[in-house]
This record gives sequence, C-alpha cells and structure tokens, in this order.
Amino acid sequence: MRPPERSLALTRVTEWNDGAVRPVDDSLAAEEPLEIRIGSAPLTVTMRTPGHDLELAAGLLLAEGIVHSSTGIAALRQADPENGTPSNRVEVTLANPDLNLDALQRNFLSTSACGLCGKATIDAIRRRHLPRPDPGFRIDPELLCRLPDVLRASQPVFSRTGGLHAAALFDAAGALLAIREDIGRHNAVDKVLGWALLQNLLPLSRHILLVSGRGGFEIVQKALAAGLPVLASVSAPSSLAVRLARELGLTLVGFLRGRRFVVYSGEFRCLPAAVPHSGPSV
Repeated sequence: MRPPERSLALTRVTEWNDGAVRPVDDSLAAEEPLEIRIGSAPLTVTMRTPGHDLELAAGLLLAEGIVHSSTGIAALRQADPENGTPSNRVEVTLANPDLNLDALQRNFLSTSACGLCGKATIDAIRRRHLPRPDPGFRIDPELLCRLPDVLRASQPVFSRTGGLHAAALFDAAGALLAIREDIGRHNAVDKVLGWALLQNLLPLSRHILLVSGRGGFEIVQKALAAGLPVLASVSAPSSLAVRLARELGLTLVGFLRGRRFVVYSGEFRCLPAAVPHSGPSV
C-alpha cells in the first residue's frame, strides 16, 4: 500500500547506536495546516497530514452535525494550487445555503480555545438527537481480537515514520473497508467517516471502528454521528467518553491487544454473557 502524496518528508539525522554514530536518512510524518471554507467563509483550520483532504472535510462536517449525509454537500473541492504549490484549502458548498455560519465559527473557536466540559458538552450532544446505535448488532470476541493486526499491517506511513495515528473501518465479518492515517487521531477518524459519507454508506449501523490511540470523547461523538455500534481502541478511553457511550448505547472497547480487551459500555454486543458493572459509574 503506497502512502498518500505529500504525507512523508525526508530529513537527514544523526543516529547513535550502541556507541556508533552515523548520519542516516529518516522519514517524518508530514504536518501542514488545512483550511476548510464553506462558500467564501472560513470555517476552521486544522493541522493534518496531507492526503484524503476531501474526506477529512466531509467527516468533520458530519461529526459537527453540519451535514448528515452526502446530500447535504452540494460541492466539495480542493482549491487550485497557488504558484505551483499544492493547496491547503478545501472549499465546501452546502446544499442548505441558509445555515448560520457565524454560529458555526463561534462553536469551532470555543471548542479549540477552551476544550470540552462534560455536562455542557453531553447536553449539546443530546440536543442533536443522535439515534442510538443498532441494538441487534453482535460481534464475536475472537473476530474483535484479530482487527488490530489488520490495522497495523495496513499503515504505510506509520511503517516508515512510527509517528501517525490510524483509524480503520471494518464490516460485520471483519473485512477492512477503509483505513486512514494522520498525525491527529481525530483527523484519522474524520477521514474514514468522510470516506463512508461520500460513499453513501451511512449510517454505519453494522460496522466496527478501530482507532490506534485512545478512545476519547470526541471520537465517541464522531462514531455516534456515523451510526456506529462498536468503537474499539488499543488504548484507554476517557471518563467522559465512557459516560457518553453508556448514555447513548455505544459499545466501547479499550486495551484491545493480543487476546485481551476491556469493555466499558455495551457488553451485550461482544460478550456472550454480559457481566453487570459493580463499580462506581462515571
């Protein structure tokens, strides 16, 4: 699998190895800003690894509730190159031109400036009336344990740099449908969900999302916006992520490594006999 264009940068470094010193070439994960504009108005700027920029923009619009399907996007394009330099701007035309862009811009600014606070943020998610994930979906724990190996084997940029997050979308049989890498874990998820949106696959009611980092609140929010019933990560979730997953019925799995994982919410989808929680709630 070839890395996307511009996703890698080559640099000269000095290596110390057991007392021996030598100059070597080293690959770095690229990081550049991407501006997303709706019409002529700037919506946000995110730092990302170049590649799959249109999917990133589409996934971000989905996660923020600006669109709910591909029909909400009338046009999506990468801006023309400037002075021969590839563009770092995506231009979006929405099917609904009456959207309040000023309110959207304020929301992006406040989120990036002050972070997320628990009660107010979950209240905002409730007001979006996101549907609960499919309660009838099930996944075998043995299948779940096989997914991280597929993820690692499908990361071309990580294999060269060791410095990227990844998100992968699997179907109910464990077949890999899409994998995206990015220096930001949230961007990797947006790219995968943007791909699904542009392929008209939403809602992803019989799919599994696996992320290489931790399962934070924003990633749970994005999974719910796409209709996913199962979100798994190789690391730990946050307390707010667990609260939201339990409230809206998402199966949240952490520490998926080897033949072990921890289920924080929605045990009934992946365990034959769910054990009730006896400890304190979050």
